Amino acid sequence: MILSVLSSLALVSGLMVVRAKNPVHSVLFPIPVFRNTSGLLLLLGLDFFAMIFPVVHIGAIAVSFLFVVMMFHIQIAEIHEEVLRYLPVSGIIGLIFWWEMFFILDNESIPLLPTQRNTTSLRYMVYAGKVRSWTNLETLGNLLYTYYSVWFLVPSLILLVAMIGAIVLTMHRTTKVKRQDVFRRNAIDSRRTIMRGMTDLLKESSLILVRIQFVRWPSWSYRCLDTLIFFSHFRMTVPFHFWYNFKPGPAIRCISRTPGIRRPAP
Repeated sequence: MILSVLSSLALVSGLMVVRAKNPVHSVLFPIPVFRNTSGLLLLLGLDFFAMIFPVVHIGAIAVSFLFVVMMFHIQIAEIHEEVLRYLPVSGIIGLIFWWEMFFILDNESIPLLPTQRNTTSLRYMVYAGKVRSWTNLETLGNLLYTYYSVWFLVPSLILLVAMIGAIVLTMHRTTKVKRQDVFRRNAIDSRRTIMRGMTDLLKESSLILVRIQFVRWPSWSYRCLDTLIFFSHFRMTVPFHFWYNFKPGPAIRCISRTPGIRRPAP
């Protein structure tokens, strides 16, 4: 009963892979196919293949296909007349595979007698009682970690070398790449912004100096000018703060303006 249910679900999911119009759905339908197939393998006693099948196909192949399809934004494919031309050929190929499957199952149930066809059964009989008591995982583990341990370590070293090589290639830095000093660039941009703001300020307003107050800071090379500037065009007083440097270099270091000032309507 369970075998029939899993086989039916696998066949229906396989048909939906080719019948779905959305490419994303076509990639999602193989997942139940792989799941039901691993259930069939588990019922047949192939526990190792039942566990490795979904890990390889669902975890790697199906997920990668789904990622590629969703990344390229493939539009929904409609069924056209060109697609319908291949239906007879696909139907003939499907019938051939269906006939081969029933032919193999029929030959497996036929006993080997002199009066019948000389066919070989697919059922492999192992007469050693000790070997028959082992599972697939125990048999593979015994062979893989004892007699073939060297061949198990060689692919691991190859994968390790590939991983280290990928890391080294991504960390390689070329000298031809032009790099910028972030702090120096920000300082240049701030000075340009300040000077541009001062130029626009002098163009738009007529300035009348009201008061200048000198404040001595711990360093003798700096002075703070707390200046009140009167804008005759806007008819208001706005405080500005200048930082003046007596050392060689740019004169204005910082300028701040009181926010919330709007030009009155005429």
